[in-house]
Amino acid sequence: MLDRYIKLLKNGEVVAFPTETVYGLGADAWNPDAVKKVFEIKGRPADNPLIVHISNLHMVQDFAKEIPEDAKKLMKAFWPGALTLIFKKKSNVPDIITGGLSTVALRWPSHPISQQLISLAGPLVAPSANTSGKPSPTRPEHVFEDFGDDFPVIKGGKTQIGLESTVLDVSESPFTIYRPGAIGKDEIESVIDIEVLESIRSENQTTKSPGTKYTHYAPNASVRWLQENEKLDLQNVFYLIHSSNFESKGENIINYSGNYETMAKELYVRFRQADHENFDEIVIEPFSEQLLSKQPIVKALLNRIQKAIH
Repeated sequence: MLDRYIKLLKNGEVVAFPTETVYGLGADAWNPDAVKKVFEIKGRPADNPLIVHISNLHMVQDFAKEIPEDAKKLMKAFWPGALTLIFKKKSNVPDIITGGLSTVALRWPSHPISQQLISLAGPLVAPSANTSGKPSPTRPEHVFEDFGDDFPVIKGGKTQIGLESTVLDVSESPFTIYRPGAIGKDEIESVIDIEVLESIRSENQTTKSPGTKYTHYAPNASVRWLQENEKLDLQNVFYLIHSSNFESKGENIINYSGNYETMAKELYVRFRQADHENFDEIVIEPFSEQLLSKQPIVKALLNRIQKAIH
């Protein structure tokens, strides 16, 4: 099944493949020309670093100059899985991957197809397989939508999580989360028993993590938060609601009734749906501070929605 795609990757081509988070745009991490194609295909800014996807712990040593003991604990606890770790990089790691930084981001995805692919093709850079700035793909058809029906895509159905991985910088102390994801601060701290910081970076700052510097995840429709006591427009606006006590109903009101994992899994699907159905505006019910403190996936949802707001 994978022979064709492995051959393409080894020949310096780009292939889209599923992970448990979103579909990735894969290229040989050791081939700068192949990595350059990823930037060109996506229209991605060159200073936006990429995550290298690996399939075993030995590969970490090929890229990371140092592996702190606490990082080893996190790798044991969460890999393979939706946690990206940023290490000090070895000098032979291509600068095109890291945006010229002295660090490199690594993740071992848990999806069986990605594990098999990487074990046979070698480590792959794999940003989300979409046009830069647009909603990330969580289904094969999303990749075809952005890059055409002939683009090489390994079909793996719907992704399990639907939002990108948590990104944690372990290259210096204290460790810092640059991008929230399904694995939260409390879970990380419970493994290493030290406090972890959460960073909010402005648009013009140098960043070690993808998904933090530019507008991301945005549909063509404008995105905003629902205002208190706002009168609903059941004709022209697409609504994403999450509270179970919300009483209004309509075909353009999607209510997750407190199921935040499903909301995360479908966020980018709903963004694309609103565009397909020609809505000009997507309005989303805000999250309470209590929710944000209790559920890591809600914090990740907030992050992606804020990034999508024009």
